[in-house]
Amino acid sequence: MSSLVIVESPAKAKTISRILGKGYAVEASYGHVRDLPENADQIPEQVKKEPWARLGVNVSQEFEPLYIIPQDKKKHIKKLRDA
Repeated sequence: MSSLVIVESPAKAKTISRILGKGYAVEASYGHVRDLPENADQIPEQVKKEPWARLGVNVSQEFEPLYIIPQDKKKHIKKLRDA
């Protein structure tokens, strides 16, 4: 079983893969895989009624961000999890 290394760009993945060798699977994330919600549709139901939900940041919990996986990244996240 090989260890998975995730880097941001495909070019970096290719270079690092050559350096690390066969014991490692190196995959690219193609940028950020989590982000703050861009619109109300992306806010999870369990926090929609919170007063801070539209901000995407819980201001009453030390400004804890509400990260979501954008729809266009879900397919790629599955690929990374399966790797």
